[in-house]
Amino acid sequence: MRYFTNVHDLGDLRSALAEAFEIKKDRYKYETLGKHKTCLLIFFNNSLRTRLSTQKAARNLGMDVIVLDVNQGAWKLETERGVIMDGDKSEHLLEAIPVMASYCDIIGVRSFAHFENREDDYTEKILNQFIKYSGKPVFSMEAATGHPLQAFADLITIEEYKKKERPKVVLTWAPHPRALPQAVPNSFADWMNEADVDFVITHPEGYELDPKFVRGAKVEYNQLKAFEGADFIYAKNWACPGVTCPADYGKILSKDMSWTVDAAHMAVTNDAFFMHCLPVRRNMIVTDEVIEAPTSLVIPEAANREISATVVLKRMLEGLE
Repeated sequence: MRYFTNVHDLGDLRSALAEAFEIKKDRYKYETLGKHKTCLLIFFNNSLRTRLSTQKAARNLGMDVIVLDVNQGAWKLETERGVIMDGDKSEHLLEAIPVMASYCDIIGVRSFAHFENREDDYTEKILNQFIKYSGKPVFSMEAATGHPLQAFADLITIEEYKKKERPKVVLTWAPHPRALPQAVPNSFADWMNEADVDFVITHPEGYELDPKFVRGAKVEYNQLKAFEGADFIYAKNWACPGVTCPADYGKILSKDMSWTVDAAHMAVTNDAFFMHCLPVRRNMIVTDEVIEAPTSLVIPEAANREISATVVLKRMLEGLE
């Protein structure tokens, strides 16, 4: 595997899940695979779980790890061609990428949506420059429109905790004080559509996700109706994706607190598990009562980030041989 940006890059999900559970039983089973190999993790944005879990995964496989925080200590990078660089940006990404690539074997990139230009975000301008110009295997640690390592960990978690063969999984929008990217909900939809689940998306009107991620999933605008009989509730905020109205891209259209996941919402489910990628705004996205309940999976879900990253890096290392 040379690139990892979406569910299709991983191939057969049953095989990937089997590999994940094999690694979970013995995280160091393949610790010699990455000997004398270096993983470069490049962060354009903040991170807690992604930073720690991906470093841990690389070391599980015996790799050396270099971490670069682009906005803390590195030269400011220009990303546009044709720009006269007479401002505060000292280096162009087109020189920086091949230089960084010369110090490593595999590159991970984390770069969020800017909400300035929908086309730039949805063509993954930053991530794809690394794929095009580095000459090295590249994986996404969350890009403008996707977070595949998170979605893979989510699928591992659902597989671990499901009580029936084909569970009902609901992705629900919830309010937030800031405009957040669609990366997590996009990837969650991308992966759930390929998994053996009954998948439903619920959100207020105007928050429709891009059709390439929604695909054949059922969209229900009545949140309580969507929750009925659900086995897993996955809560996440996202700003307007600009699907029905491009001018609204990146805007907050609603802060309706009736969409907060509380005990009344969970009462209509099939004793559903609650999931969220973290960090979470308590009592906006979800109430204290729900996130602290025995059915909350936010901690094991986060722990599975190490497993999803280990599987991905293992497959990329195998592709180097």
